[in-house]
Amino acid sequence: MQTKALPGFREFYPADLALRTHIFRTWRTVAMRYGFEEYDGPPLEPLELYTAKSGDEIVGQLYNFTDKGGREVALRPEMTPTLARMVAARANGLKKPIRWFSIPQLFRYERQQRGRLREHFQLNCDLIGEPGPLGDAEIIALALDVVRAFGLGPSDVRVRLSDRRVLHALLLGAGVTEPQLPDAYEAVDKIERMERGALAQRLIAAGVSTEAAEGVFAVAALRGLAAVEAALAKVPGGPAAGASLRRVVDALAAMGLADFVEVDLTIVRGLAYYTGTVFELFDAGRTLRAICGGGRYDDLLEALGGVALPALGFGMGDVVLAELLRERGLVPADTSSIDVFLAAITEADLPHVLALAHELRDAGFRAEYALGAQAVGKQLKLADARNARFAVVIGPDDRARGEVVIKDLAGKGQAGVPRDRALERLSEMVRN
Repeated sequence: MQTKALPGFREFYPADLALRTHIFRTWRTVAMRYGFEEYDGPPLEPLELYTAKSGDEIVGQLYNFTDKGGREVALRPEMTPTLARMVAARANGLKKPIRWFSIPQLFRYERQQRGRLREHFQLNCDLIGEPGPLGDAEIIALALDVVRAFGLGPSDVRVRLSDRRVLHALLLGAGVTEPQLPDAYEAVDKIERMERGALAQRLIAAGVSTEAAEGVFAVAALRGLAAVEAALAKVPGGPAAGASLRRVVDALAAMGLADFVEVDLTIVRGLAYYTGTVFELFDAGRTLRAICGGGRYDDLLEALGGVALPALGFGMGDVVLAELLRERGLVPADTSSIDVFLAAITEADLPHVLALAHELRDAGFRAEYALGAQAVGKQLKLADARNARFAVVIGPDDRARGEVVIKDLAGKGQAGVPRDRALERLSEMVRN
C-alpha cells in the first residue's frame, strides 16, 4: 500500500493550508482592487488544446491519458489555452478591455527541484483587448502590488523588464539575420546559466558570424533604460522599437514603483508567443526561481481561439512565493488559535457551557470546549494548546451569582461578569 503522497505533490496540514489561504486571499484582494473578475475552467482538457499551442513535444511534460470515452486528455499544465477558448466563445459580448484572473491548480510531469513541483497553484491575471503600453504598466503594477501586499519591498523583490521588439531591433542591428533570431534569443535567455564560450559555439554553429555573436553578448549586457535607448539610437528603427518600453517605465515611475524596476534584456521568456513587453519578478538576492513571469502575447488568442485581440498577462506560482515569505518571516501568525475556550467545573455546568458556546459562535467567535468530562486544570491546558485568547469558566457558585468567570490568558487577569453581559464583555475585550 502506498503510504506517501506521490512525488511532487503536497499535503497541506492546517498550518500549511493557513499559509495557502493567506496567499489566495491576498491574490484575490489585490486583483479585485484592479477591477479584475475571477473565472475558472476545467482541470481536465483535450490534449490537443496544448499540443496545438506548444507542439507534440509538450506531451512528455503532461499528465495525459485516454479516458473511458476514448478521448486523449490531459490535466491542465497552464491556463492560457482555456482562457483563449472561453474568451473566443463570448468575445462579442464581453466589455473590452477584459480583466480576468484565476487561481488554478496546474500539473506538469517534470523533474522536481527547489521551487518547482509537479503541481502548484498559480495566480493568472490577463488583460485582453488593450494594445497600449499603459496596459503593460497596469499588469506589471498589479504583479508588484501583489507582492507589496505580502509586505515585500524593493529590497526583497525586483521586476526585470524587457521588450521583445527592443531585442529584435538590437539583434538585427548587431548583424543577426531574421532566420538566426530564435538562436540569438535562446543565447540571450541562457546567458546567465551557460558558459559564454559554449553559447558562442552554438551561435556560430547556427550560422551567426563571430562578429554578430559578440554583438549578441553586447546586447545581453545592456542594463538600464538609458543604456538600452543609447544602443537603440544606433540601429535602424531603434527609437520606435523602444518607445513602448519608455512609456511602461515612465508609467511605473508615476505610480511610485520605480524602485522595483530593472530594465534587463536577458529576460526573453521561453514561450515563443510573446510579442512585446516581457517581465519576471525575482527575489532581490536571486537565490530563488522567478516568483512571477509574463508579458504581451498579441497573436495568441487568434491562434488558439480564432479571435484577434491583443492581450497580456502573468502567472505567479504559490511555491516560490511561499518560500520567499518564509525566508522573510512574513508568514502570518498561527491562525489555528481560537478566541474563547469554555470550561465547565461540574457536569451540571455543561449545558450552560454549550448554550454560551453556541451564542458566541453565532456572534462570530471561534469557540471550543472539552468534549468529555475533564478537570478544570486539564481543560485550561487544552485552552493553552489551542492558543485561546480567553477562557470562560462556569461553575455552580458562578451560576448561583448569575455570573461567568472570564480569564485573559495573555494578561493572566480574570473577572466575574454577569452571564447576560458575557458576549458584550468578550466583544469589548477582543476589540481592545
